Amino acid sequence: MTSLAPAAPSLGGRVDPDAATALALLNCAVRELCAPEQQVRVAGGHLVARLPRAGVTLRARLRRPPLLSFRLAGPIEELRDRWTVVDWRRITALIAGELELTTGAANPEFAAQVAASRDAMELIGRRRRADDADPFLASERSLVAGHRFHPSPKARQGADWPAYAPELGARFPLRWLAVRADAVAEEGDVSVLDRLGPPVRAGYRVLPAHPWQLDLLRPESDAIVDLGPYGPEAAPTSSVRTVYVPDAFLKFSLDVRITNCVRKNAWYELSGAVALTRALRPVFEELAGDLLAEPGYRTVSVGGTRLREGLGVIVREGVRGLPGTPLLAAAIADPDGDSPAAVSRLLGDDATPERVLAWWDAYAGHVVPPVLHAYLRHGVVLEPHLQNVLIAVDDEGTPVRAVFRDLEGTKLLPGPWTAFLADLPDPVARALTHDPERGWNRVVYCLFVNHLAEVAAAVADRYPLLEPALWRIVRRHVARCAEETPADTDGAARLRALLAGVPLPAKANLRTRWARDPDRQAAYVPVPNPLAEDLA
Repeated sequence: MTSLAPAAPSLGGRVDPDAATALALLNCAVRELCAPEQQVRVAGGHLVARLPRAGVTLRARLRRPPLLSFRLAGPIEELRDRWTVVDWRRITALIAGELELTTGAANPEFAAQVAASRDAMELIGRRRRADDADPFLASERSLVAGHRFHPSPKARQGADWPAYAPELGARFPLRWLAVRADAVAEEGDVSVLDRLGPPVRAGYRVLPAHPWQLDLLRPESDAIVDLGPYGPEAAPTSSVRTVYVPDAFLKFSLDVRITNCVRKNAWYELSGAVALTRALRPVFEELAGDLLAEPGYRTVSVGGTRLREGLGVIVREGVRGLPGTPLLAAAIADPDGDSPAAVSRLLGDDATPERVLAWWDAYAGHVVPPVLHAYLRHGVVLEPHLQNVLIAVDDEGTPVRAVFRDLEGTKLLPGPWTAFLADLPDPVARALTHDPERGWNRVVYCLFVNHLAEVAAAVADRYPLLEPALWRIVRRHVARCAEETPADTDGAARLRALLAGVPLPAKANLRTRWARDPDRQAAYVPVPNPLAEDLA
């Protein structure tokens, strides 16, 4: 077999915060403002994009030929009397102007959020040290620049965040509370908390707290006793508020804005996680994938909603016992990361075309069928975006299993789950449902646009001639799911449309941030579908 030489040297190394911020903004603008209105063209090795209402034309260099997905590189230039290099501040102002003219509304927070994200990247770059020897934790900590289609991917509120940043290798003991038994609210199995926590006197139960959150809340109640730090150190995962301890993940509330929103466990999400675990266990027994279930939560029943939500902790199963070595999918897709999970590290420098395609076939084969069958057969809307999926790999770096986590975005279709939902409190049931159209958009966006397109792009950065073959493989897996779906069903019609090449829905992160809408109400924009037979 003949080795296919990489298109460029390894892209790992320190991230330039100015360039990363500018490119993320331009990526969003191209996807959400320019391309839908046909204001994009390729010329002379550049992508040229016009902001039509602002009357501004920008361009960026194409890192590689634009076969199916654009991969941009700096510098970014603005057409004045001639092409002039512009920085992230100018791009922020230009895009804000276009958004205000497009929507008729201003957003005085936008520029500050972009700046906060850029400053966080810069700080992370200065303080970042050698990563954890554990490849799983290294993958969780590798996302220095964050999602490349988000205008402020590293925006974090407050001055205390570096002490709890996964990218900086933070580790810290949890703070533990003793809560009087009559002031405890819990559902499901939370026995891991009792094993991890300190001993307490009769009539009290232990409750872990994130030290950052506890400093923000400062709960005052004669039913709560602060026991201080205790136990094994916790390692924050890529979401910041969820931490890994030896036996489990613990998902805390944080009353700070991280990227999009304040990260709190709403009271109905606490109950919803346990309910979804009951619903999904039998579903995943039939799917070719693994679920990190969320079997229980514990919180307090005193202090009103503020403390009930603010001190609520969801217990999630850990990664011990999974096949192979679990790695965060977002780290695999990261073109500029230094994680051992990156595509370049998994495939090595001398991978043949056959090895690359076999690796990708395994990857897609473990991710696509469980997600599509969950929706089509069971009415379950999984949210398989890059930070919600772990890919377990063998000693050769080949994917052997997909592992799905974080039930917050997982929803049920009302029809198939009517009886199950009827037994839940109305607010919990409402929060757990999506209508079929919104649910399908979420599945397709997360699976194909957010996830597979980004990993495929990372592979194509190194092996650009293989990009069409990568999408032929994905098409084959989708087509197999279509063959296994009864032809007269709604699901089969959706898959036929997908294979015919109807545009894919991409979540409009830029527009959503500008409108300050909750994620559940996020808008979508159409993007080209690389599954179409004449493309793939």
